[in-house]
Amino acid sequence: MPENLERLTAALADRYAIDRQIGQGGMATVYLAEDLKHHRKVAVKVLRPELAAVLGGDRFLKEIEVTANLQHPNILPLFDSGRTGGQADGRSDEFLYYVMPYVEGESLRDRLDREKQLPVNDVVEIASEVAGALDYAHRHGVIHRDIKPENILVHDGRAVVADFGIALAVTQAGGTRITETGLSLGTPDYMSPEQATADRDLDGRSDVYSLGAVTYEMLTGDPPHTGNTVQGIIAKIVSDPPAPIGRTRSTVPPNVDAAVQTALAKSPADRFPTAARLAEALSDPGYTLPTAMVAAVPTATDWRHRVAVPLVVLAAVLLMAALWGWLRQPEGILPVIRYTLALPDAERLVPTFGPSIAPSPDGARLVYVGLGEGGRQLWLRERDQLDGVPLPGTEGALHPFFAPDGERVAFITEDRQLKVVPLAGGPLLTLVDSAIENGSGSWGADGYVYVTSAATRGLVRVPATGGSAPEPVTQVKASLRVDYHLWPHALPNGKGVLFTIFRDHLDDEVAVVDLTTGEHQVLVQGELARYLPTGHLLYVHSDGAMLAVPFDQDQLRVTGPPVLLGTLPNFVRHDVAVSASGRMVWVRRPASINQVVWVDRRGVETPIDPDDPVTGIRYLALSPDGRQLAVNTLSDREGDYGHVWIKQLPRGPLSRFTFEGAVNHRPSWTPDGRSVLFVSDRGDNRDVWIRLADGSAPAELLIDEEEFIDEASFSGNGEWLVYRR
Repeated sequence: MPENLERLTAALADRYAIDRQIGQGGMATVYLAEDLKHHRKVAVKVLRPELAAVLGGDRFLKEIEVTANLQHPNILPLFDSGRTGGQADGRSDEFLYYVMPYVEGESLRDRLDREKQLPVNDVVEIASEVAGALDYAHRHGVIHRDIKPENILVHDGRAVVADFGIALAVTQAGGTRITETGLSLGTPDYMSPEQATADRDLDGRSDVYSLGAVTYEMLTGDPPHTGNTVQGIIAKIVSDPPAPIGRTRSTVPPNVDAAVQTALAKSPADRFPTAARLAEALSDPGYTLPTAMVAAVPTATDWRHRVAVPLVVLAAVLLMAALWGWLRQPEGILPVIRYTLALPDAERLVPTFGPSIAPSPDGARLVYVGLGEGGRQLWLRERDQLDGVPLPGTEGALHPFFAPDGERVAFITEDRQLKVVPLAGGPLLTLVDSAIENGSGSWGADGYVYVTSAATRGLVRVPATGGSAPEPVTQVKASLRVDYHLWPHALPNGKGVLFTIFRDHLDDEVAVVDLTTGEHQVLVQGELARYLPTGHLLYVHSDGAMLAVPFDQDQLRVTGPPVLLGTLPNFVRHDVAVSASGRMVWVRRPASINQVVWVDRRGVETPIDPDDPVTGIRYLALSPDGRQLAVNTLSDREGDYGHVWIKQLPRGPLSRFTFEGAVNHRPSWTPDGRSVLFVSDRGDNRDVWIRLADGSAPAELLIDEEEFIDEASFSGNGEWLVYRR
């Protein structure tokens, strides 16, 4: 018997006889058990340990009481909930669990896996019964938040909704700490746009969208939006209309198609106000789309229908493209220019932590960090010339950016100075002689140059003419030791500055500071935001998704939902730049990087797992017996960043090992191979933690220092722990 199951069986022995594990989901593991008091089969669902650790038992059990009061024939009732307690061999034996009836039938997911598409009559019946359950719950103030085929059970020909209110209970109990576990509440394929964009104030119309997505899949065989990554799916949910049902299945009645389209409307105001109205429309042969929605469906000539095309097809080392046409009405479209710029080895690009390239405001020039005789320096390439020209005096340059007049370039040096070089020749001007953080800057129309201070980690500004000390623009709280305000972009009207809140391998956020009040606010999740004269913010996600969102630069606020422009395949993170005229430049990395391989004594390389290559690795550590591999990833498979994963060799799966906080440096094994050490910023600092490699117990804090720790390792005999800070 697995150790976890053995401990759970012992903890619940007085109430439930655990038989076996019968399922596992994103939040809980499900066990078949016998209710010893009532002599009936039940499903015991135990929250994942890392989730239970941040929730707190008392709060979760209090929130789940709401679910226990739901009584409806299409809702699977809650029998019981509780927590176990105690310590054994230094390990916590606490489990958070809830108990529901064991349903002998199958889930809707089982049936879809078997049949792919369901008969229309069955679809209408199932969707209507689920809608009835949702309508009842919504009238009692409960939003499900995780409607999906796995949570719809079919028992005696009747659809029954399971896990009602569990996601809500988890959200209310865990608050913002849930994001630290790496879990996503709700399944991306069925999330409403507002849930996908992390709106916490959801109402019943979010469940209506999710039921519309499930109904769409029952009819077509696939969810409305699919993709290879969570970010890709969410971007489509927010911006792309689903493919017409008739394209896949022409026999679906028009009213059913129209009802599903209404349920899947991007704005909650355009959906059915209640789940009951959705059920009525599915059964009403006369139901048609509202006139406004018919007019909003994109046609072949609609500019929004073409907006995602150009960026998807890009494949270049350096590229310039016209963005203005993608965001204007058809009569304002400018020609799109796409090309690759190949650099000779003598001046090859040197990527830096931040944009190493800068297009001039008119897009006619490009300045970039390349190799020179004395190392890295700035190069100037005119768009109509074949060769680049080195800029004298720019040795050691890191992050160039143009002045609004296009005749001068400011840059940050390796020794953290801020300088200006005139492109027509002449002496360099030093604006700041020290303590400027890497990460580029912005030359505002107000005559100030905005950069990041290495001392405060916030934005500062200096006059472009020099002669003054840096003036603070934003403040970083002293307690937020991993926060930096990077990659500023001064708005054209001089009222504010966009910047990225960089959190050292956590999710970055785009923010804006009001130059009048000094207050800043978060706008969207992403980085490298730039303002476009069309009234949009252009920004990117870490997976390469590029989005534009309407933005009022006078009010300093987002005024609409984001639109997916496309993706930047294999782009080098932070190396994207946009000119004032709408020319975009980005740097592409090789398609395959940092792949883990075996190397024999002859130097021959073989992938560590040919069927499932391990790529995108920052650090790795082989267990003492050579049977397991711990890796710290550059970009996780679930879209997260900077965590430890463990792979069973030779061909086992890559399983996520850490969930709270970012893991910034290399993991290491204990000499007995039973545990893994890692450095995490889950607390105030980067401290050393240890966890059993099989994940059977929560991580324990080993070293808590006031200074950041970079890595740690045990000596071969296990008597010493050495760490570097």
